[in-house]
Amino acid sequence: MSSIDDDFIDMATSTAASDESDAPERDDAPVSAARFVTIGAHEAGQRLDNYLLAQLKGVPKSRIYRMVRTGEVRINKGRVKPLSRIAAGDVVRIPPVRMSEQEAPELPPARVASMRDIVLYEDDDVLILNKPPGLAVHGGSGVPYGLIELARASWVHLPGLELAHRLDRDTSGCLVLAKNREALLGVQRQLVAGTARKAYLALLQGDAFKSQAKNAPRGGGRNVVLRVDARLLRSELQGGERMVKVDPQGKDAVSLFSLIERYGSFASLARVEIETGRTHQIRVHAQHLGHPLAGDEKYGNEGFNRQMKTLGLKRVFLHAEQLDMMHPVSDVTLRVQAPLPDELASVLDTLQRGVPTQGRGER
Repeated sequence: MSSIDDDFIDMATSTAASDESDAPERDDAPVSAARFVTIGAHEAGQRLDNYLLAQLKGVPKSRIYRMVRTGEVRINKGRVKPLSRIAAGDVVRIPPVRMSEQEAPELPPARVASMRDIVLYEDDDVLILNKPPGLAVHGGSGVPYGLIELARASWVHLPGLELAHRLDRDTSGCLVLAKNREALLGVQRQLVAGTARKAYLALLQGDAFKSQAKNAPRGGGRNVVLRVDARLLRSELQGGERMVKVDPQGKDAVSLFSLIERYGSFASLARVEIETGRTHQIRVHAQHLGHPLAGDEKYGNEGFNRQMKTLGLKRVFLHAEQLDMMHPVSDVTLRVQAPLPDELASVLDTLQRGVPTQGRGER
């Protein structure tokens, strides 16, 4: 089986912000008994750490890794590594785990109920949600809960509900959850093969399409496409902050930026399709073009972001607008669209009325 891109299966080994720290354990916290689980054919091939994260929901990744390193977790009575692959017929020992209150945070009832209001598509196998901005896809260090925890609480009859891929915390739009392992693997295979297409709306600093669209009328030039083929390398800075940069030693990454609207020399609205799913791919490729995303505090331009705030932008302008894929079980073609959030539409309306007259294109 080919390796799965950073944007989906790797989401099980990365948190919304940084690796989880060890949660304090209480002496009076309930302890489960050790379990010996025989791996079925439908579970074979996945990494041990990902399997354990699914089996021990709410337990920090750092705790799971420690259990594997110390030999508390074993396969066929032998020591293993977190990245080991499990096979059909393997017997996995899952040790007793103290489940503290911190590992199972109380979820706000209103937020749990709100999950039902963001459903874009649902059937027996998949659930596609319109992820709101500001909500991490899962809990992590300093993030008590995320969308997946809220979804599991809302669809309480689906304990096996899993993220098929992920979106950055401030990115809104189409997010696929799988209700069973067949659906999960089916979606991820399509993402690896590039047969599932994800399209985003992004607002870029400056006239990113000036040379390619100089003869196109304002609002035209939809056939103008910028292809960015630049390898991306992910690293963590001191303190655990994740950063990504263009580097020849990185992984292949391809993004296609198509012009939708030009706002003079101040900003450009683009539709972005990605052929790969690397961490922060669109944001770093936009920076590489010299036209970072509006509101991007990590890879963007501080002066431009200040101007965008005066226009009402409160987060990075990146929205997962459309998803095209084959249904992972029935093979029916699916096209799901998430409408642009009101706060982003309002920013575009403001730009239509006129761009800032001072500091235009500030770098």
